[in-house]
Amino acid sequence: MNNPYYDKLLRCVSQVRERIGDFEPRIALTLGSGLGPLADMVDVAYTVPYGEIDGLPSSTAPGHQGRFLFGTIAGVPVVCLQGRLHLYEGWDVHDVVLPTRIVGLLGAKTLFLTNASGSLDPAIETPSLMVISDHILLGCPNPLAGPNLDALGPRFPDMTNAYDPAIRALLLRRGAEMGLPMTEGVYVQLSGPSYETPAEVRFLGQIGGGAVGMSTACETIAARHMGLRVCGVSCITNKGAGISDAPLDHSEVLEAGELIGPRFSAFVASVLPEIDAL
Repeated sequence: MNNPYYDKLLRCVSQVRERIGDFEPRIALTLGSGLGPLADMVDVAYTVPYGEIDGLPSSTAPGHQGRFLFGTIAGVPVVCLQGRLHLYEGWDVHDVVLPTRIVGLLGAKTLFLTNASGSLDPAIETPSLMVISDHILLGCPNPLAGPNLDALGPRFPDMTNAYDPAIRALLLRRGAEMGLPMTEGVYVQLSGPSYETPAEVRFLGQIGGGAVGMSTACETIAARHMGLRVCGVSCITNKGAGISDAPLDHSEVLEAGELIGPRFSAFVASVLPEIDAL
């Protein structure tokens, strides 16, 4: 395949492989804003900073360390993407999904996405968790635009069940068993970095959104294109503009993530072996 981007992807995979030997993760965990401490669950075997891989951008977002952690959680071989790349940082969408594609080519079969988001529903308390049932990509480029990477997947991948129904049911059941504040809903990705206006929040709620953020949908599309199973849990850290009179601040996002982080960490650790067995 004569494609400069695909060549870069293979170079990145090769460089990471040189660092981790024959280690093969089965589940990839992408950690959102304020949720980086989830990486403490990992029995780490290898650490690979993004910035040490030629061609892979470094994360600049607050609360995102920008590195791969390879190891195990509850005996399951995993790779944690401790920090992600965002469109608002100025990266091209194909670079935003580069870490996702790298871990897919390294062997991951399931992508477990987490993020911090704002609530579009006044009834949802914060902080709480939302299992992502579907997404709306709005005002952002599609990561599959341009020449199709045939070696990765088809030109027109189906997105009917982008978020695996069996895993979603498992997450909801386990969340209820653990007494976690958890709902299920549609996640909306906008580009950011400005927070949404009250009018935008009202509109997004009217079209079916439950929570809004600045990541995740693009990564889901890239992962499903490759045939990975995908699940997602959104940490709802704040109410959207206009729902609450309080001005929005990123420090609130990080604080809410830290507040619910320990319970979320225990939840993830308990459910990973069952996801792996599905």
